[in-house]
Amino acid sequence: MFNRKRRDSRRTSEKGAPPRRMIRRVLATAAVCVLVLIALWGLNRPIRAVTVSGEFHHVAPLAVEQAVAAAAGGSGILTVNLAAVRASVDALPWVAHASVRRLWPHTLAVRVHEQRAFARWDGDGLVNRAGDLFLVDAATVPAGLPSLSGPDGTQAEVTRRYLRMSGELAPEGFAIASLGLSARGTWAFTLANGIAVRLGRSQFEARFEKFVNVALLIVKRRAGDISYIDMRYMNGFAIGWRANAPQDNTSAPRAGGGRDA
Repeated sequence: MFNRKRRDSRRTSEKGAPPRRMIRRVLATAAVCVLVLIALWGLNRPIRAVTVSGEFHHVAPLAVEQAVAAAAGGSGILTVNLAAVRASVDALPWVAHASVRRLWPHTLAVRVHEQRAFARWDGDGLVNRAGDLFLVDAATVPAGLPSLSGPDGTQAEVTRRYLRMSGELAPEGFAIASLGLSARGTWAFTLANGIAVRLGRSQFEARFEKFVNVALLIVKRRAGDISYIDMRYMNGFAIGWRANAPQDNTSAPRAGGGRDA
């Protein structure tokens, strides 16, 4: 009876102890992890160079290098946060987007794509062709850009309408110098020859098509005599003649039916 108890105690002790094979496996895994960490530590060399490429007109490569240095913060080539570096470069004025990659053993390669100014916005702001406002107060504005304006958040809508309207007028030999949307929701544009066109708040598409199909015929003949054209009439439109311009009451349909908004 006594011998049996001793054997049962030995079995319990062996069962509760970790198997030697498992201990060896854990130690081997830990050794591999240590070796990997040592190797990574040796390979994680300091960043010693930054190469900057792209077509530069408004972005200074030195500013890009400074943005990279600020975001890298002394990190090594393996541990540097590429997303943070890219975001730092993207935040620079005139940068549309940037790409960043590692070049072994100690270089970061940055490629910059600049914004392309499509139009002025509310004076000194700049929007691209998609209507994204990328500069609110530009120090320098490229010459020859059309002028767009509107309440905050309408940049994309105004730009989109400008593109469509310009597409219809360009084949007729006319360009739009400015297009604006007021705080009250009224639309107006000015041709490159100085003629102002009032479209109002409602029926934008119909009024613009009437301008293209009817009023533009008069503009082609008497552009130098016209100051403005008001399309806000139900059954026609009104022409404002410049001072000393010869009147021609038969050249335009009479505005009738009252003026709408």
